Amino acid sequence: MTKGILGRKIGMTQVFAENGDLIPVTVIEASQNVVLQKKTDETDGYNAVQLGFEDKREKLANKPEKGHVAKAETAPKRFLREIRGVNMDDFEVGQEVKVNIFAEGELVDVTGISKGKGFQGAIKRHGQSRGPMSHGSRYHRRPGSMGPVDPNRVFKGKLLPGRMGGEQITVQNLEIVKVDEERNLLLVKGNVPGAKKALLTVKTAIKSN
Repeated sequence: MTKGILGRKIGMTQVFAENGDLIPVTVIEASQNVVLQKKTDETDGYNAVQLGFEDKREKLANKPEKGHVAKAETAPKRFLREIRGVNMDDFEVGQEVKVNIFAEGELVDVTGISKGKGFQGAIKRHGQSRGPMSHGSRYHRRPGSMGPVDPNRVFKGKLLPGRMGGEQITVQNLEIVKVDEERNLLLVKGNVPGAKKALLTVKTAIKSN
């Protein structure tokens, strides 16, 4: 069954494995996760658990938000996300979800919003090759052909310059190197999308089986 938790990206560091290997890890702080709602087939058409992460001030919450979290007897939350595919019997409204739901060696999928890069050209945005930089060439970093003459238009999906980054990205099958229950930290092998302090969703790897 799927397990999931919300957290913030703290940054990257390195740890040593028992055999002496140096492992680059991302540190994720996953505290204050509270089950706010259980969605079921009968009432909502699908099964999911709604998690709330990180308290926010009462004055910043409207009446519906306050009423929603009151059922779980907790403070208004800054972020709400749903985790599907969970065992509904393992969760109750108001229950705290902690990092100890995961264990060292487990594989997880981490979802976040990638860093925004602003308006970028085709080379940086799509990894295209540039033209020769010398011998009278006047084609350096521009986009190439827009397509054949016949349709008299540019087809949708053409790889062109434009806004880059700021998209939801999931990195799959990352190994959990360490679970620090005292400080509510997960150390995940490799890098994950997003800037420091960005919101992340950590879930059981969908392709791990």
